[in-house]
Amino acid sequence: MIIKCAIIDDEPLALGLLESYVKKTPSLELCGAYSSAIQAMELLTDHPVDLIFLDIQMPELNGLEFSKIVPGSTRIIFTTAFGQYALDGYKVNALDYLLKPISYTDFMTAVNKAVQWFELRQKAETSSGEIQSSEDLKYIYVKSDYKLIQIELDKILYIEGLKDYIKIHLEDNPRPILSLVSMKMMEDKLPANRFIRIHRSFIVQKQKIKIIEKGRIVFGKTTFQYQTATNRSSKIMLINILFEFLLYFQPFFLKQSFFLRFFFGYNQSKPYICVVHNKDGSCETSFRIV
Repeated sequence: MIIKCAIIDDEPLALGLLESYVKKTPSLELCGAYSSAIQAMELLTDHPVDLIFLDIQMPELNGLEFSKIVPGSTRIIFTTAFGQYALDGYKVNALDYLLKPISYTDFMTAVNKAVQWFELRQKAETSSGEIQSSEDLKYIYVKSDYKLIQIELDKILYIEGLKDYIKIHLEDNPRPILSLVSMKMMEDKLPANRFIRIHRSFIVQKQKIKIIEKGRIVFGKTTFQYQTATNRSSKIMLINILFEFLLYFQPFFLKQSFFLRFFFGYNQSKPYICVVHNKDGSCETSFRIV
């Protein structure tokens, strides 16, 4: 990583020393050296940098005042001959603080800290971009039988977990793809708007579901059984998948001039979902979670 930097110091000897340090440091690119904050402000406004080595005691506009008006994306390493300014430097979120006379060892320690900070920021931005784009994924890659296989998301019916392995069940393919990966890793890889984990051993694609019954889910010609939940948390998970399934198909009912409403309730101490899909409430369907 190359960090674009500038130096601001009103002492010619200190300015020259820092210039020589920057020029022999591969991770730094010198974009300007200035003898006053006023001069630097005029030029850095049009050409911002990543990092500034900034002296504190300067005429007209000192380093502490200048640091408060630079863009938030620009980090500061203060340089000064007075140790009492250290606390003030950290109050304005300085990346580091160098006390004059500055050795190259101390200089490199501060530079390495800057490199680590910018690498972390870059990694965070990259991860954020991947998360945002995951909703638009068209396919994924998985390792199977020493091969890397491309799988279209539209072809996936459901994924079954088997300890350290998973089985990926596809449309029009009687043989599932076996891959050495955990369910958690696969769940994180798949877009959450299309896939949901209904059981510790099953992830299903919501738009492929045709029928949900007790311990059974039907995908067109394909059906799979899962163990009926016995604890309260698993029952809540089943309610959630059923509710999301109904919400997913709500636009269809609306197009057919149906009126769709959902109710949660209890009948003989057992939870159920009631769906009313006519305006007069005449047609009612209840789903009991047992």
